[in-house]
Amino acid sequence: MLAHRGFFRIHDGMNLDNAWVRAQFPAFDQPSLQGQAFFENAGGSYTCRQVIDRLYRFYTERKVQPYAAYDASRLAGEEMDEARDRLAAMLGVAMHELSFGPSTTQNTYVLAQAVRRWIKPGQSIIVTNQDHEANSGPWRRLAEEGVTVREWQIDPESGELNPDDLAMMLDDDVALVCFPHCSNVVGALNDVAAITKMVHGAGARVCVDGVSYAPHGFPDVGAMGCDVYLFSAYKTFGPHQGIMVIRESWGMELPNQGHHFNADSLYKRFTPAGPDHAQVAACAGMADYLDAMSVHHGGGTGAAAARLSHDLMRAHEVALLQPLLDHVTAKNSVRLIGPADAARRAPTVALALETNAEAVAAQLAPHGIMAGGGDFYAQRPLSAMGVDLDKGVLRVSFVHYTTKPEVDALMGALDQVL
Repeated sequence: MLAHRGFFRIHDGMNLDNAWVRAQFPAFDQPSLQGQAFFENAGGSYTCRQVIDRLYRFYTERKVQPYAAYDASRLAGEEMDEARDRLAAMLGVAMHELSFGPSTTQNTYVLAQAVRRWIKPGQSIIVTNQDHEANSGPWRRLAEEGVTVREWQIDPESGELNPDDLAMMLDDDVALVCFPHCSNVVGALNDVAAITKMVHGAGARVCVDGVSYAPHGFPDVGAMGCDVYLFSAYKTFGPHQGIMVIRESWGMELPNQGHHFNADSLYKRFTPAGPDHAQVAACAGMADYLDAMSVHHGGGTGAAAARLSHDLMRAHEVALLQPLLDHVTAKNSVRLIGPADAARRAPTVALALETNAEAVAAQLAPHGIMAGGGDFYAQRPLSAMGVDLDKGVLRVSFVHYTTKPEVDALMGALDQVL
């Protein structure tokens, strides 16, 4: 059956083999982490074995300048190309439309500098106040260059964005709309395909921050139709790299931000510095992992693996998330940020409390719960929802390797500290 608004498909009779999944992550074998339930995945996930193996091999066997004729160099270059090729296929885009950078923050900043020179006088950019600051800030700074920046605002109660509000803002002056696939505190899923269709119909481009969504399954970026999609590999079980999809139709129109001799290469145009060879090559391990997951569950490889693994991850997460949402919404001392329906959100759960959230996170640690408190660079949405930034929010976030007993332990610990 199809879940809410088509965000994922639950395969009848098929459940994620969580024991197999956890066997792919060396962190779960470490004595120092035994008895610790990791609920800070929105800040960065554990790394899968396939990525670690590739990174180790590169540093021990390929740590040379890539793309030369001798074997170590040739293999280094081939592994870097393999990462781009396989990840692009899983995201439903062409290989040259995927590029790597040191972080998503950096990729967004470089892209904004290109847009600064591309945008015409009198044109405007729409951003939201649902975003993590790393996605919103670079666009807002363009106001200092005379660009009009408009804000698509969230509902102060629900924290959600209403597409009807965006439709009222779209006019001939809008050149670009930037919004998150989901917020790192609100968690609500935005319908990227529908919003993109609306924005393109108004003649504008679309940039989507997918950092908080991609850890829950690679989306089909090609099918969604957005012009740019950004996410962070260190949150999708890989190394510390930012990954950016930029479609050729817009990417070659924007001014080159790389070396002048790379101007004709789409995947090099938005990386002013040279790539981190080892980390780029290791990103192929994420594709190895998704392929292995799909095959283990009876599926194929490549793009098919990405779709099946996405659906398995989401179905597992939704099943674990709904009891947690029900549990926290029953507490008078807790305000859940975002929807209480697990199918409409990511398992990134922010809770506004009557006391300091960072202190509560510290109280959870002796119970074996690894969580965080603060504003998580999401001051704009939290302020818009009336959250006291001095208290912040307690954020508990998980991914598909989380187990039901861990969620049960979290709920038990919350009962004791709240």
